[in-house]
Amino acid sequence: MEQASQKTPKSLEEFLRYHSKGLLDTIGRFFVKLGVHPNTVTILGLTGNFIAAGLLAYGHITIGGLIVLVCGPLDALDGAIARLRGEPSKFGAFVDSVTDRYSELIILAGLLVHFLLLNDPLSSVIVYFAAAGSVLVSYVKSRAESLDYTAKVGLLTRVERYLVLAPLLVFNLPVIAVWVIAIFANFTALQRIWFVRKQAYAELDTQK
Repeated sequence: MEQASQKTPKSLEEFLRYHSKGLLDTIGRFFVKLGVHPNTVTILGLTGNFIAAGLLAYGHITIGGLIVLVCGPLDALDGAIARLRGEPSKFGAFVDSVTDRYSELIILAGLLVHFLLLNDPLSSVIVYFAAAGSVLVSYVKSRAESLDYTAKVGLLTRVERYLVLAPLLVFNLPVIAVWVIAIFANFTALQRIWFVRKQAYAELDTQK
């Protein structure tokens, strides 16, 4: 019973990884046979998002969105390849996490340039808040874990942000995408701060 409960996905990200593991392993084995290194997949995804950002900046929203849509699953694939090669490492996970942040921010930077070129100051400001919220969601979790708390909660984690951003870009709705991320990413950061606060106060109560 305990082993089964550990495998039960508790978030959308865990749910997707849990139910896509078989498919990812199948694709991963193919790349392992080709001798592809997981870091190659990581860099490929980052490069693709840089290209997408350039397209978004100059108004090619749908094409840029399609590239973002394709590059998203590479985040999970590089981890599967590393595991199948028997090479998972803390540094590899660190690099993967850092490149994920770069990918997300460069996409938002592309949208920022796009709105500036359109002389749309309101949407440009909203992109800033979307970027700030996205960074804070990750930072709050990392800082909490460094203090031995957990913060794996919240409405709009990275997977949800990808599921909002990529399809809306494909349908040429960048303004809606950045508004949704700006509002709900910051809300998620506040959720995590509150969750850590409860743990900290509960810890203090046990020490009294």
